[in-house]
Amino acid sequence: MLTQTSQNPPLAERMRPTSLEEVIGQKHLIGNLSKNEGVLARVISSGAVPSMILWGAPGIGKTTLALLIAKALKRPFHTLSAISAGVKDVREVIETAKRQTRAILFIDEIHRFSKSQQDALLGAVERGTITLIGATTENPSFEINSALLSRCQVYILNPLSEEELKQLLGQAMEKDFKLKKKNIEIKSYEALFRISGGDARKLLNLFELVVESEPNFNIVNSENTKENKIEVTDEKVMQSAQQRISSYDKSGENHYDIVSAFIKSIRGSDPNAAIYWLARMIEGGEDVKFIARRLVILASEDIGNANPTALVLATTTFQAAIQIGFPEAQIVLAQCVTYLATSPKSNSSYMAIKTARKIVQEQGDLPVPLHLRNAPTKLMKQQGYGKDYNYSHNNANNFAQQEYFPKELAGTKLYEPAQNARENEIRRFLKERWKEKYGY
Repeated sequence: MLTQTSQNPPLAERMRPTSLEEVIGQKHLIGNLSKNEGVLARVISSGAVPSMILWGAPGIGKTTLALLIAKALKRPFHTLSAISAGVKDVREVIETAKRQTRAILFIDEIHRFSKSQQDALLGAVERGTITLIGATTENPSFEINSALLSRCQVYILNPLSEEELKQLLGQAMEKDFKLKKKNIEIKSYEALFRISGGDARKLLNLFELVVESEPNFNIVNSENTKENKIEVTDEKVMQSAQQRISSYDKSGENHYDIVSAFIKSIRGSDPNAAIYWLARMIEGGEDVKFIARRLVILASEDIGNANPTALVLATTTFQAAIQIGFPEAQIVLAQCVTYLATSPKSNSSYMAIKTARKIVQEQGDLPVPLHLRNAPTKLMKQQGYGKDYNYSHNNANNFAQQEYFPKELAGTKLYEPAQNARENEIRRFLKERWKEKYGY
């Protein structure tokens, strides 16, 4: 089940190595194939390739290695993305693999699989129905369940060095059919390396973007005259990146902009925009835990006591989404997002704790009033600890008018209920008891 290549693939796809000998970097794994140097060289030569987890940063060759291992062994190759595949997809591949010989199943971003999805792989891996190759950017010890991890070898891929990245660009200019006839000079690598962040795929596609945006690129010129020379500078790289790179980068500025738009849409009671930004995050490969965690925070920060059920639903969503995993988790997240967006809003509790912490930072550790202190010993009682404390349940309506603040802060109002049905009830409750002290 090899993925079909587009008729006009990007540079990174066109430059994907066709053999392990062509791979730049990861020599500690690949080694010298002819001399059986390197762990992958040895297991390929023996034909006994174990199930494995390839752990490393984005764009450094995990998918490429999986493809080339299957090619070198001439094995059937199946691929799934943990972002979009479910348990059903896993089982379908396993059923197909049963009719094949020693098939390889490659799962990209395997850390996004839920426990149940990972468990669906166990039997097939253990019986040898499939050889699993999982790719992950996250620490497998934390993200892959122990039963599956114990059945796999973990291979760590190293980030590509600047020299290896330069070698990659040089290879592209020398071998790619679109670039090799052009007179291209890279004046500076700094912006290319900074924006790509060591991601070879992003580096090559950014480089192609910059080169193709040059007016001279489409000029047919076999002599490569000075006038038609294409120079790649930091300024041109930054300009091209700002104009046309709009991919969702989980560690970049766009990531935080999209999350900000998502939260503000829910806070602003717009379920339509909120669902759109949720879809952007899901399609961008955002971690389900990150999304669900933000919803739990928002349920308290922006809804709070206006609708206490919001926190209950958000917490349940967090638990359910992690257990289910993508793609099914999108349904749970969508329900929660639309509920929170259409819920009454209040940030009163959030503002109360912010104000209280500021007071603590400014006033320091004010002493607890004696009547509120615990008095477990006779000496403490003699010192007045707990004296004159009025037990609330001994009074009408289970309420006793007394001071609960340090004396320096007596009468300080931190919680101001917002104007909504639920908190209007809270305001009436507080007014009956604390109107004289706090002015409710």
